[in-house]
Amino acid sequence: MAAAARTDSKSQASIPPYMKAISGSLGGVVEACCLQPIDVIKTRLQLDRGGAYKGISHCGSTVVRTEGVRALWKGLTPFATHLTLKYTLRMGSNAMFQTVFKDSETGKVSNHGRLLSGFGAGVLEALAIVTPFEVVKIRLQQQKGLSPELFKYKGPIHCARTIVREESILGLWSGAAPTVMRNGTNQAVMFTAKTPLTSSSLHPWQSMISGFLAGTAGPFCTGPFDVVKTRLMAQTRDGEGGLKYKGMVHAIRTIYAEEGLVALWRGLLPRLMRIPPGQAIMWAVADQVTGLYEKRYLLNAPL
Repeated sequence: MAAAARTDSKSQASIPPYMKAISGSLGGVVEACCLQPIDVIKTRLQLDRGGAYKGISHCGSTVVRTEGVRALWKGLTPFATHLTLKYTLRMGSNAMFQTVFKDSETGKVSNHGRLLSGFGAGVLEALAIVTPFEVVKIRLQQQKGLSPELFKYKGPIHCARTIVREESILGLWSGAAPTVMRNGTNQAVMFTAKTPLTSSSLHPWQSMISGFLAGTAGPFCTGPFDVVKTRLMAQTRDGEGGLKYKGMVHAIRTIYAEEGLVALWRGLLPRLMRIPPGQAIMWAVADQVTGLYEKRYLLNAPL
């Protein structure tokens, strides 16, 4: 048993960061295609200050009725691209951070090391990938109607160009502060909670369960950051050039004063419907990819 554990630890530690990055990118593509409708509904609920939507089902049915089924996949291109790049960076950077905190004798990483590695990966992905892509995604998702020619933003590239032209390049990093807090906390919790087993020993259903459980805690902890992030990313300057929310703290105070404490967790249920299943899908794919690598190149086992 002890020898097997050492072998497993060695094979797990020997998986290069680039393989972790590749496995994450493949998982991100599958996740995006499966769960985009839930993300659209979450965004619409978080932006609904007037109570137009009565809940998840009502929001989804309203979008389909008034905008067509395809509207549930609005923003899929930036969403899928950003998930692919995000998971590539997340998995690769977390693997590199963990090598820093790895015990030189046992080759293992403590929970404290996993926490810091996850937080570092979350901060890095938030600044480099998540914020600009989510700004574009949210701007596209908030557009309502059946006539695309009337939309302000015609697509992801046009949206990004318009934001840069009207709001400067910094407009693509609107809501960066709450995004950093959300992603850093999410990944710290997720990588600490994710069962540290070798990928080759996991069946897909085991990866899905451990990924689902690891992705459940984050939405409860980071709900206010996610709501504030969405509001900051969606807002544009009014006719007088002003902004409703001046920053993360001001947005939290304003939402609390105008809409109550519960509003800071608006969209929590669709987040719980999206993030844990998303992590289940991503880890099921990622663990199988790294598992194949382990069997083929580390354990010399037949595939």
